[in-house]
Amino acid sequence: MTPGEKKVIFASSLGTVFEWYDFYLYGSLAVIIGAKFFSQFDPNTRNIFALLAFAAGFLVRPFGALVFGRLGDLVGRKYTFLVTIVIMGTSTFIVGILPTSDQIGITAAVILIVLRLLQGLALGGEYGGAATYVAEHSPPGRRGFYTSWIQTTATMGLFLSLLVILFTRTALGEAAFADWGWRIPFLLSIVLLGISVWIRLQLQESPAFQKMKAEGTGSKAPLKEAFGEWKNAKIALIALFGLTMGQGVVWYTGQFYALFFIQSILKVDGYTANLLIAWSLILGTGGFLFFGWLSDKVGRKPIILLGCALAALTYFPLFKLLTAEANPALYAAQQNIPVRVVAAPGDCHFQFNPTGTVTFTTSCDIAKAALAGLSIPYTQEAGPAGHVATVHVGNSVVNSFDVSQAGAGAAAARATFTRELSAALTSAGFPPAANPSVVKMAHPFDIFREQPAVIIGILFILVIYVTMVYGPIAAALVELFPTRIRYTGMSLPYHIGNGWFGGLLPATTFALIAATGDIYFGLWYPIIFAVATVIIGLIFVPETKDRDLFAEDSAPARRAGYKPAE
Repeated sequence: MTPGEKKVIFASSLGTVFEWYDFYLYGSLAVIIGAKFFSQFDPNTRNIFALLAFAAGFLVRPFGALVFGRLGDLVGRKYTFLVTIVIMGTSTFIVGILPTSDQIGITAAVILIVLRLLQGLALGGEYGGAATYVAEHSPPGRRGFYTSWIQTTATMGLFLSLLVILFTRTALGEAAFADWGWRIPFLLSIVLLGISVWIRLQLQESPAFQKMKAEGTGSKAPLKEAFGEWKNAKIALIALFGLTMGQGVVWYTGQFYALFFIQSILKVDGYTANLLIAWSLILGTGGFLFFGWLSDKVGRKPIILLGCALAALTYFPLFKLLTAEANPALYAAQQNIPVRVVAAPGDCHFQFNPTGTVTFTTSCDIAKAALAGLSIPYTQEAGPAGHVATVHVGNSVVNSFDVSQAGAGAAAARATFTRELSAALTSAGFPPAANPSVVKMAHPFDIFREQPAVIIGILFILVIYVTMVYGPIAAALVELFPTRIRYTGMSLPYHIGNGWFGGLLPATTFALIAATGDIYFGLWYPIIFAVATVIIGLIFVPETKDRDLFAEDSAPARRAGYKPAE
């Protein structure tokens, strides 16, 4: 690399790390955020609502891609960088000073979701600009490696957020951190914002963009040209379904869902869970650079599709092994102690609650929600019509209750049901809340025992899948579109694949677990989309590693009707 190329990569990557740090703080602190801003809901609804508020930031990312992608293709990459980083940093800082729902009620949740939407819009414009900017400075045959540095920024941003959270937790203690210390990582974003803006101001505009503007070959309507003309819209659809859809679900399963699964399903404390994820990221992040480099040699397509295929084939055994190692007592009980919910036909409903306003009051829904909250797998059987649902644990039978029938005594009925269910589960052999078999790390370097070492190894494999699908993706997307619509064209399929297919993964998988009683059933979500991407990618996605990135940009080429090789 020349000094100029190193500066471009460093400046683009560091600013993007800070932006991902801002975005991921919410995901890393989803449990605390749920308790602070959605406390008016019951715990199960609160978890879904908190995860969906996290997903809200992902849902608007494609709209940010349209807004800022168009701006980047019309005005330039550099100035779009500045706008997105200011929006992101300011929104994150405001979360740090936002009153909780205990102080201002539902208004707190509304403001939080608005801030998440602003973050999503900013991030929707950030990634495409950074990838495009670096790619347009890269020499032929090196784009995979150069843009792979941008691919490390998402993981490094997550890692930085985990480090800040762990340091703050350790310094303040769990009680103070849960009370008010969680705000500190958000408040620090104002410092990162200042650094990021200063860095972005040092950059010059992309030479490819400057040349295009000087020759007058830029697009006057990037959105219309990118998605209104079939030859370009077709490429965007192929990029979405043949590349980014599978890449998105593999990425979020390996990093975000793994963290959620360890904490919420396996009941590992937040300190230990964050350390385990952090170590897997430390060990695996180099994979982004390796697979980016390798894609310059063997192609983008085979590496991305192989990563999707390996993930789909191994998710079930890996997550089952993760359960067996992280919470051995729970795993053993799950294998040996049958739990059944017997309920009248029509008494059970699918408990996906996207708004947090639906109340599930039937005896079956109450029983299933309680079991899902305790990570107890169960089967469901049809019972006599009109009868209250019962939970069968080994040889014990616990009667649930119906809120409408209990009336004023609903609170007392719920307390009785919860007490009797806990007693039955413990008596049958399920571990109590204070379970000594659950993995627990005393300090960041407490990794040389078998239990944490094996868990980090499993998480490392999940991260390697992430690096396979994500390391080459920027180069693959950049090479599909010409300069005049590159920012717009690549950003939308990327952010739909990651923002929608990936961003909805945590909330959807949690709801699937609650619906089926199988803590692994949610894995079908990433598996199905990863397999679909492998099939579509093999058939329709062209290999792009040897394409001339600027061949279509000259005025003579456009007049001659030049089209990239299929």
